Amino acid sequence: MAKLPELLAPGGTLDAFKTAILYGADAIYAGLPGFSMRARAKITTEEVKTGIDLAHAAGKKVYLAFNLFAHDGEYANMPRVSEVIKYLNPDALIVADPGVVTWVRENHPDIPIHISTQANICSSASVKFWQRAGASLCVLAREVSHADFKKIRAACPDIKLEIFVHGAMCMAYSGRCLLSNFITGRPANRGACAQLCRWNYDVVLREVNTGIEMPIDEDEHGAYILNSKDLCLMPRLAEVLESSPDSLKIEGRNRSEYYVASVVHAYRAAMDAYARDPEHFDPAPFMADLEKLETRGYTTAFFDGPVTADAHNYESARSTSDYHAAGVITASDGDKITFELRNETRVGDEITFLVPGGAEKIIIKLPEIINAKNGEVLPKMSAGQNNSIIIPRTWFGAGYEKLVPLVVAYKKK
Repeated sequence: MAKLPELLAPGGTLDAFKTAILYGADAIYAGLPGFSMRARAKITTEEVKTGIDLAHAAGKKVYLAFNLFAHDGEYANMPRVSEVIKYLNPDALIVADPGVVTWVRENHPDIPIHISTQANICSSASVKFWQRAGASLCVLAREVSHADFKKIRAACPDIKLEIFVHGAMCMAYSGRCLLSNFITGRPANRGACAQLCRWNYDVVLREVNTGIEMPIDEDEHGAYILNSKDLCLMPRLAEVLESSPDSLKIEGRNRSEYYVASVVHAYRAAMDAYARDPEHFDPAPFMADLEKLETRGYTTAFFDGPVTADAHNYESARSTSDYHAAGVITASDGDKITFELRNETRVGDEITFLVPGGAEKIIIKLPEIINAKNGEVLPKMSAGQNNSIIIPRTWFGAGYEKLVPLVVAYKKK
């Protein structure tokens, strides 16, 4: 069996932590509000601690994102940060700022340092610089092509290298966009990006001397001028694995547990299939699974070099998928499961459950909608307010025992 890199999943919530563990991630990365690139992450210190403890009990690693660019005044808070780090006991810190790297080496010399993608590492020279600074792993910039990655790998055999394989792309240089800060006052480099690149724009010509504005006519492809498609390297996964990265990273600390489950499920199954038989590996069935996710369309981005117009969706920022999340199992007591809805569900809907531990799925067609709160039989039920339905075991065939809490499912829109 071929040696596989680590599959690294996002842990933006405690349920995402648990979901990533269930679906086969090797490691999870998380952050704390104010300390990382996801200032709006919906997870508390205690929840991160619980997630780390659960991950360690399952033999998984957890990396704590500490990749802010610190101003002088923020170093006054570092003693408090230090106590949090000691309390959480992560397996590594993900850092971007050289000053913070120095602080970590001085104050937490036993914690490995991973250099964040925010450091924009694009060359072997930069990797070697960070290695000399004490880093044990470098996350390469998304702008690095596959050909360049192979050169960096050959030139830097003694340090771990991580690459992004899936998730949202920034239209600027690895998150250095200033649009959000300029227009809304929400800084992208503090995790508060308003994602203005997804907005619909009108192009207007303004005459400087008079201030007169005149709209410029656009064709049907000219509205979403900054809207990047989402990164997906599944079609090129064999090439990725052959080039010996140490870690494959999934973007998405602000994404749902359904997203985490779906992406980890697909890449875990695909990587294991490649390891069993690299010569006959086919990414198509795993790519079909990823197409079920709500995305802005997929691109391999810089994999083959500079991006082309195909990397952007100029028509819409809406999802290109015909499917969306159906819900998540919250309880399983032997003769029935409780299924919390994420979208409206009707009698006759076909629900597809993603089974952890492989590529398997379990599909049922709902003959009834049974309200979990009172047993009432309904024609449909909306999502929200923890609305849940009961699904009796008798509706399933084989494999029912694999439907445990946190298993997710999707349905057609």
